[in-house]
Amino acid sequence: MATGPTERTPSPLRALLDTLPRGDRPKIAMYVALSLGSALAGSVAALLLVPLVQPVHDLSLPHFLLPAPDSDAPAAIFALATAVFTLLRWQAARLGARLTAGYGLDLRRRVQARLVDAPLPALADATSAEIANVLTHNTEIAVQGLSALQQLLVAGTTAAVNLAFAFWVSPPLMLAVPVFAAAGLLASRAFGREQTEVARAYVAGMTRLFWHSEDLPRRLRHVRSFGREDAEKASYGEVAAGLCRGYARQFELIASGRLVLELVCAAGIAGLFMLARRWHGIDAASLVAVCLLLGRLLPYVATTRQSFQQLRSAVPAIELWRRYMELPVAQSGLHGAGDPSGAVPVHIDHMLVRPPVRGIEVTNIALVPGELTLVQGDSGIGKTSLVDVLAGMAPPETFSAWSDQGSLSFDAYRALVRKGAYVSQGVRLWQHSVRECLAWAAPDADDATLRLALADVGLDHRLDDSAEGLDTALADASSRLSGGELQRLLLAQVILRQPRLAVLDEATSALDAAAELNVLAALKRRLPHTILLVVSHRPGVAALAEQSIAIDSERTVVSRKKSPAARSIVALRQGP
Repeated sequence: MATGPTERTPSPLRALLDTLPRGDRPKIAMYVALSLGSALAGSVAALLLVPLVQPVHDLSLPHFLLPAPDSDAPAAIFALATAVFTLLRWQAARLGARLTAGYGLDLRRRVQARLVDAPLPALADATSAEIANVLTHNTEIAVQGLSALQQLLVAGTTAAVNLAFAFWVSPPLMLAVPVFAAAGLLASRAFGREQTEVARAYVAGMTRLFWHSEDLPRRLRHVRSFGREDAEKASYGEVAAGLCRGYARQFELIASGRLVLELVCAAGIAGLFMLARRWHGIDAASLVAVCLLLGRLLPYVATTRQSFQQLRSAVPAIELWRRYMELPVAQSGLHGAGDPSGAVPVHIDHMLVRPPVRGIEVTNIALVPGELTLVQGDSGIGKTSLVDVLAGMAPPETFSAWSDQGSLSFDAYRALVRKGAYVSQGVRLWQHSVRECLAWAAPDADDATLRLALADVGLDHRLDDSAEGLDTALADASSRLSGGELQRLLLAQVILRQPRLAVLDEATSALDAAAELNVLAALKRRLPHTILLVVSHRPGVAALAEQSIAIDSERTVVSRKKSPAARSIVALRQGP
């Protein structure tokens, strides 16, 4: 979707914390506390190794930590400290796993809810590939960022506790630590800008890959009919190669940073040994204890660099997620469950709709329950924009209308048609079976009602031939419905819905002309209290329509047949 320039890229930590639910922040604090406790227990266990491997020790530590070396107490305390360390680390790992899983669930729920609630114009520039990426793989990258943050918290608390104990054991040996810590910090930040750019390109590349993967069976038919299989493979391969290069570069940057960090650690340990040899008064026990404490940090050297990279990689993913979370929310109350029999005729005196850029200006539209209004015009001229407004899903630029209740604002009109049914040409059913599809539209309907709706749209015989009946699967190879049958199923949903206003935007395009007229006639018969808006290119539909709206590049013409309902509207307008 189109976005303006960003003012400033937030830090990886800030970007992640801003998306973390407030209810999870106490859990993060608990995670830090568990990590701190495990680091303390692990450091104590490391110190207890000194009297176990070198009974004659000179460590000036409390007696409860280092009791008499000639007894079994050091081994018992060591075992206890190790058990506590293991238990706390296990609890921290469990809490971290729940936090990570809950974070991913929260990201998906929030952005999907915002997309469902967003007004249609706000999604005009969004591609289905990018939306699919936001809801799937993009969230995984953000979740990896939270997991990396957890690893950094563990590494940070462990390093802080171990360095504190090492300083307690031998302050002189720790004089060199600040120098090496500064060098390690610089190494961890190396290539940071390039990592962010690689991650941003990776997110964009995944969106392109989703675009190549959308509706693959139809895409393959198009590609093969043109004999462009090699071009399709090359195009997909180009995108995949870009992702591969980005993926490889990410690991190269991780490996480079890890190498620098490991060299810094190796130099640090060597420097400590050199310092111990030249600094009088440093005993072997203290040197062993410090080396054990610092040695516990070596496993984190390999993962810290990768964690920083994953945290930076999460920034572009969170930026994309945040763009969709900033979508406005459509006005509520569009999907009420009012009684359609209470629908009243509506007369729209004037309305201006954009897009298209030139606008569509329509006057004198009579929307009468039980009548069919046909919308015609060339592709891309703005028919969908017009019916979006008439369905109450997008606001017009100007709107003047009235009913028997008096003049209507657009919000009042929207409330009148809030119980609607909108079927487009390319809706893809996501339910598993015919029964699930129909029950989605009418949860309380019994089997007899469902079968009656299927009979109205001419789909009953198809299911009678299937052993599964209403439980016929929609996507199985043995029972897959054709495009026309799927459209009939969607129209059965409309009958079950009994809406106040139904929009059929080329929803019968897969049917032949005769079948289209039969199904539309059945809808008019079964929906006497519903305003029907039908977008179709077939001229034969005009025979069923009480009103036609013809859109061309010059003007929009509304024509009506003489009908009792139309005459009653005129009489109402002329009355007192």
